[in-house]
Amino acid sequence: MKNKGIFYAFTIITLWALSLTYLLHYKIDFYDPLVYVFMLVQTHLYTGIFITAHDSIHGVAVPNNKLVNKWIGFFCATIFAYNNYEKLSRKHHLHHSNVVTEEDPDYYDGNFFRWYLKFALEYITIWQIILMAITYNLLKLIFPMENLIVFWEIPAILSTLQLFYFGTYIPHRGEHELADKYKARSQKNNHFVAFITCYYFGYHHEHHAYPYVPWWQLAAAKEKEDALN
Repeated sequence: MKNKGIFYAFTIITLWALSLTYLLHYKIDFYDPLVYVFMLVQTHLYTGIFITAHDSIHGVAVPNNKLVNKWIGFFCATIFAYNNYEKLSRKHHLHHSNVVTEEDPDYYDGNFFRWYLKFALEYITIWQIILMAITYNLLKLIFPMENLIVFWEIPAILSTLQLFYFGTYIPHRGEHELADKYKARSQKNNHFVAFITCYYFGYHHEHHAYPYVPWWQLAAAKEKEDALN
């Protein structure tokens, strides 16, 4: 397929939107295990929205069309809790060029909870909180409050934890070998686990070594790196 990037972006956005639309009408019974399955599915799709914005930042969501690539990234960043695409782009490129240093906006030499708090405060703005609050109160006029909380708000929060834990904390924490200029480690080669946990971003060394590779090609990059070592 010639335009795989736009196909994957469109698929993730469509699945997220259709799933959310369905779940906002879903009759919640907290004794029903499907409620929690759907919540986790929505979390994974929400993570995919951010991953698509991230690929756009690297210019690989739609590599053959810079304008479409940027608009997809802007749209995904916006629906991911009103993130500022330009700010995300600027800080993410700083992360790649200053990985695991004081100039790295994603790095903090501390425990998980302090690091996560620092990570969140680095990106969350008061305007995002205001816009999310306005959106919530408008949607509450149409959909049940518990549906908004269970299938929209909680997945958004869980998604940030998923992205932070598998895409920042695990790869960059602790000491790194001096020879590793990327200061990023990868999880073991298991493509199913890598996809479920964070769209292959557990293969984080490969992402830093090949930042021009989209998320759906990181599995192949991992196999390439393992073959060389």
